[in-house]
Amino acid sequence: MALPKKAKVVIVGGGIHGLSTAWKLSETYKNKGDVVVLEKKDTGAGASGIACGVIRNNYFQPAMRELMAHSVSVWESDAKAFRYNNVGYMQISPEIMHKDVAGIYAQQKAIGYDSTFIEGEKDCMKYMQGIFYDWQAKGITSVLHEKKGGYAYNVDSVKALEKKANANGVDVHKGIKVTGFKRGSNSNAITGVVTDHGTVECDQVVIGTGPWVRDFWNMLELPKTIDIKGKDGKMHEAAMWKYWFLQEGVLGVDQDLFKTNEGKLPPVIHVDTDAPLYSDRDQKLITDKLWGIYYKPDIEGLGVQGGTSPYIVKKHFDEVEVDPYAKESPEYQTTDEFADMWSSALAHCQKRFVGKSHLYRKGPSGGLGCMTPDAFPIFDRFFENVYMIADSNHGYKMIGVGHLVAQEILGQESKLLKPFRFDRYAKGELHPTSNSPFPWS
Repeated sequence: MALPKKAKVVIVGGGIHGLSTAWKLSETYKNKGDVVVLEKKDTGAGASGIACGVIRNNYFQPAMRELMAHSVSVWESDAKAFRYNNVGYMQISPEIMHKDVAGIYAQQKAIGYDSTFIEGEKDCMKYMQGIFYDWQAKGITSVLHEKKGGYAYNVDSVKALEKKANANGVDVHKGIKVTGFKRGSNSNAITGVVTDHGTVECDQVVIGTGPWVRDFWNMLELPKTIDIKGKDGKMHEAAMWKYWFLQEGVLGVDQDLFKTNEGKLPPVIHVDTDAPLYSDRDQKLITDKLWGIYYKPDIEGLGVQGGTSPYIVKKHFDEVEVDPYAKESPEYQTTDEFADMWSSALAHCQKRFVGKSHLYRKGPSGGLGCMTPDAFPIFDRFFENVYMIADSNHGYKMIGVGHLVAQEILGQESKLLKPFRFDRYAKGELHPTSNSPFPWS
């Protein structure tokens, strides 16, 4: 398929954001070639294709919570095509997070998001053992059980989006590398997207490239540092981006091992705790600080899949090598320390995982996330007609963002995206932060 010379909208990135935006735009721009998606490898070849697939509403920030509720409704709109499993999601927490999680529950009730909240160590243990007979995590004083949410099959859902967009006339061009942008002579607007296969003239550009957003930010010559207004009223300089390494893996137990007392697929489990964690391998202390993990059935039937908190890559963002990405990266891979910690954390939570750490599936895993200064997304226009989706690694679960971005391109401002504008930094309108060990919770 030859690269077109012109399009109404050029979307860069064939992942969850690019394709969901294309799908929604194609409901209005119905002529073949109106909407063009450029992907340098294949759809789902980047961060969307290695995502653990967790879908949840659980966020301390009201704006994130409302945005996620919208996204869950999009997942539910065609669960079969998206391979979405509505098994629910559980946030299981210690006393230090009790107040935060109670606030999340109250606001979920306010927006009509179905969840149950359990308080007190004794009642939490009873509730959890009613789902998993072998639950044994100590020091848990709150359980937020979201009845919606769950997980989806990552690559399958991306391919479903591609199929929906294709059906409406969207052209997805693969193996096309964007190398720059063509600017207008009498305005700041971008008039064309330059690739290694030629230039596509366009009216609008959408950039939804996950961890590669830094590269497009640099191509557009946007600032490498920004000023953020702090609570003290003063401006503080910060780097525009930072990379985090995302730690995930699989414990190769029998796929039937991780079932509920009723023999059903379990909800996604997220545990944060300040209880001491000891190695399942040699019983040595791993940490006595606040730690957290999440886990769910592996989508490939290989056992239990999940991860723990990411760590900061201690390099200037321009020095981080994003390519080759994920399993192909020679530099960014999970370690034996992660395998021991995560496997031991599973054993800490459920007796069925005790003595199973040797079943951890060794091999390359993990990926990079490009984070904004406050670790929350930016959804905004630059140069009049460039829409930037900088998801700050919240990406895969936010399938509904593409719908809202498409609406904004068509002239309808989204109240759900408005709290994520770039100017929030200069205004000091930052999202509240929780006590979770995860930077985006």
